[in-house]
Amino acid sequence: MKSYHPKSLLNDLQYYITPPHDCSYLENKSARMVFLDPIHRIDVVTLSELSRVGFRRSGDFVYRPECHLCRQCLSCRVPAHDFQMNSVQKKAWKRNQDLRMQIMPTHQASQIHYELYERYINERHADGDMYPPSLDQFEKFLVHSCTESFFIELWKDDQLICVSTSDKMDDGLSAVYTFFDPNESRRSLGVFAILKQLEYVKTLNLDYLYLGYWVPHSQKMNYKSQYIPLELLLDGQWRRLNRALSAEEIQRLGNSLMTTLPSEWNNLIVE
Repeated sequence: MKSYHPKSLLNDLQYYITPPHDCSYLENKSARMVFLDPIHRIDVVTLSELSRVGFRRSGDFVYRPECHLCRQCLSCRVPAHDFQMNSVQKKAWKRNQDLRMQIMPTHQASQIHYELYERYINERHADGDMYPPSLDQFEKFLVHSCTESFFIELWKDDQLICVSTSDKMDDGLSAVYTFFDPNESRRSLGVFAILKQLEYVKTLNLDYLYLGYWVPHSQKMNYKSQYIPLELLLDGQWRRLNRALSAEEIQRLGNSLMTTLPSEWNNLIVE
């Protein structure tokens, strides 16, 4: 690996870039990641600045895709005070009003959290790269953190049924990962977890919920495009999407990110 210094306000930090490897989102594509030297423990302000230029945290690693001729990993965030639920989200919200929310630091994770995570991975993601789950994997991914991280727990009476890992930022929250009881699929807990994080952003009088990367050509990632308005980091600038895109428009957006110059994004539906 070689040293790498992105053009940002954070160029006093040390970065590295990985060799090409298989892309986690798109088949038959290679990827490279720029990551912050993991010896750094970063404060909320630094993480916030990194997030605003497209970085993402996973465990102790803060990274950003840096792929040749592909710009499909679009950092996205939801302006919490402008967000409007669609009909599906309204149903999920109404369906889960019996749940109780509780917040705790990730370093206080216990066996109950791991058991819920283990069940979730085994039953919902047995075909993914996080299978099979292990306690070591869980701790490195969601418990250990280089910044201020916490769990947003959802309880059904005395049963923990959903956990969202979030990072505190100076302008909002970053949604890291959510896992939930696979037997509660009727509740749409993945949707509700995002809605609760958006609500929490507003109670903190902050602005955004960062959802990580939206990859238009990755079907499993397109749920993020349903949270409108959605702001996308395009060519170094945050641009707002004011309506949900059709499947055809999403495909066009993905195509443009693979084949055209950044200026041609203006011809799409991003406003």
